[in-house]
Amino acid sequence: MAYLDRNGVSIYYEIYGTDGPLIILSHGFAATSAMWSGQIDVLSKNHRLIIWDMRGHGKSDYPEQMIEYSEEKTVGDIDALIDVAGAETAIVGGLSLGGYMCLAYHCKHPDRVQALIIIDTGPGMKNDASREAWNVTANQMADDLENRGLEYLRELTPEMALADHRDSYGLVQSARGMLTQHNARIINSLPNISAPTLLIVGDQDEPYLNAFGYMAKKIPHARAVTIAEAGHASNIDQPEQFNVAVSSFISEV
Repeated sequence: MAYLDRNGVSIYYEIYGTDGPLIILSHGFAATSAMWSGQIDVLSKNHRLIIWDMRGHGKSDYPEQMIEYSEEKTVGDIDALIDVAGAETAIVGGLSLGGYMCLAYHCKHPDRVQALIIIDTGPGMKNDASREAWNVTANQMADDLENRGLEYLRELTPEMALADHRDSYGLVQSARGMLTQHNARIINSLPNISAPTLLIVGDQDEPYLNAFGYMAKKIPHARAVTIAEAGHASNIDQPEQFNVAVSSFISEV
């Protein structure tokens, strides 16, 4: 258990293992580092592992200013955590929003990415109208959290139901600032990814199946794994299948 000071914003993280390449895993929107509890023992055997809470989530700070919640700030947090571990490169992975931020991190720091693990994630939209529809959904999520509070999360996906947040304020700001998207930069970057990439999706995660197939076609030499009888949080629904897929992948990079 530790905290990183990011220009006055405290970022909570945990680090496991003492030897081997670094893995950093980023949770999905409205989840926390607790969602990775079923992966800690397996992934820290031969690697160092960092799990962390994004700003506005869990045990990290919930800054008041909206400017503190953005893709740029989150990418900077990932970079700073890799520095804290004393690593030059890392295997960078995440679920959903966390996976999208991993793609954004690769866009800015491709030289620091040893490999990517992208789990139940969408790469954004090329079409302005589709992006605007996504942003309407993100802002509606913010409104629901603002109006109904944290109890609203209990109705959603397992990684959200597991999460412990101080209040809903940081999630509201995160939905408006980190979950919304503004251009096609990330989806357009997929063919330029040269790092070894593992794509994972639960076979019951219907909103993300098309995105999974699209990324499998666009990212050169990506390894694509579908987890049977799993939804959006495939690592929670089927931890054994998930851990086998990830362990096999990281043993080869």
